[in-house]
Parts: sequence; C-alpha cells; structure tokens
Amino acid sequence: MNITTHKFFGAALAALAMTACAPMPVDAGEPVVNINPARHGNLAAAQEMVQQAYDKLSDAQYANHAQLAGHAARAKELLREANVEIKLAAIAANHR
Repeated sequence: MNITTHKFFGAALAALAMTACAPMPVDAGEPVVNINPARHGNLAAAQEMVQQAYDKLSDAQYANHAQLAGHAARAKELLREANVEIKLAAIAANHR
C-alpha cells in the first residue's frame, strides 16, 4: 500500500473510532455478530459470547421484573460498547 492509502485507511479508522466512542443511547439495540468467522474466528466468537451475555442479562431483567438497580442495564450498555470495540479490532486487523 502506498502512503495515500495508509492515510485514507487511518482517517477512516479514526472516524469510525470517534463515532464508536460517542455516548450510546440507552436503547441502542442488542449486539450483533457481524464479523466473518472464516477471517477472524476468535473475534467472531467473542462477538457471539457478547450477544449471549446480553441475552442472559435480558432474561435476568425479565425474571427480576427489572428490579436490578440499573446494574443489568449498565452491563448491557458495556456489552454494546464491547461489541463495537471487537468490530473495530477486526477492521484494524483487515488493514494491517
């Protein structure tokens, strides 16, 4: 890759990272698995585990009538953020 391509991908990755670091709304939706497991098996598996943990927290909230003092909601927010970081790791690996 030439220097212009490196600058382009660097700027694109920086822009994506800045968007990912912005505060997420409370109802940002559940994490998705959007990494190709054939290309990044470990990262795709990590995304699947984040999604499973998110689903278990939803089950816990339902079973406890959402009476978990906001801790499950905060954990779900952190899982959404983790999912974004995992995707950024895959993007970075694609461009090394």
